[in-house]
Amino acid sequence: MKKILISIFLLAVTASYSQELNVPVATQYLADNPFVISPSYAGIGDNFRINLNGYKQWVGVEDSPQSQALYADFRVMSQSGVGMTLYNDSNGNTKQAGGKLTFAHHIILDYYTKQYLSFGLSYIYNSFRIDLPDYSNLPPDAGITDNRSTSNNNFEVGLLYRNRNFYLSGTATNILKKDIDFASTKVEPNLLTNYQLYTGYIISLPNRVELEPSAFYQLFQSDGRSNTDLNIKYRKFNRYEDYWWVGATYRFLNDQIGKPLGVGPMVGFTKGYFSMGYSYQVTLDENLVSTNSGTHSLTIGFRFLQGVSNCPCTESPVHD
Repeated sequence: MKKILISIFLLAVTASYSQELNVPVATQYLADNPFVISPSYAGIGDNFRINLNGYKQWVGVEDSPQSQALYADFRVMSQSGVGMTLYNDSNGNTKQAGGKLTFAHHIILDYYTKQYLSFGLSYIYNSFRIDLPDYSNLPPDAGITDNRSTSNNNFEVGLLYRNRNFYLSGTATNILKKDIDFASTKVEPNLLTNYQLYTGYIISLPNRVELEPSAFYQLFQSDGRSNTDLNIKYRKFNRYEDYWWVGATYRFLNDQIGKPLGVGPMVGFTKGYFSMGYSYQVTLDENLVSTNSGTHSLTIGFRFLQGVSNCPCTESPVHD
């Protein structure tokens, strides 16, 4: 039994080396907060927006991944936006915290057909550490045998195209090599760039209803793995432009489409200057399904200082 516990611990430490120096992307972006995915969304909308998110994965598993994050963005002048992200993330014995500062600019490609193009850039600062328990019987050749910490500076770039109710964004995160002086180079990749594609379409239906299918693709350069989310949302407005929504998501590894990592429902609402979104994912991995009660994500949002821009390129496709 002791050998099994040691093996699991070493596997967890090795896997944690490749954390992406960024808060993990779960379903936060589906709570009407795509700024989570791409810096190019900063400033789109008529409000100063703040979103607080809490994420807990594999509830019931000791030291399972969890994170807390704050996202804020707002428009400056008529065609630009700025944003800030602060996050704290833990995964077993690995901890990371950091933030982003973002600038985005939005331009009109064609006024009459409502085609817009947005560019975004984020500066990223990340503090990463490994806190080991007192395992005096670890193998002598273990890659990490004491507590370690380091910090990194990096960048993120994004591009967003919108055509009426269609959107497509592409983002590259951690585009610079990271500092790995604190760890063994045998197990630690120093290029942790990951790429994200996010696309969807908002279908307007009678009786103030919107249906929004979307897809999110993520590729990790360090080991070539990739995953996809397939999502659907139903949004119902009232006469005051408040709305509630329900949806569902299906996440899978791209080489195992028929074996989902998780599926689950989502629900949320926006009323005045306040919004809330909750999602639950059932973990279907055969090694974890019997030991946890799923993954939970809660987002609470606030909207301030509403003001209409002179440029339609900063109008949100969702009536918030």
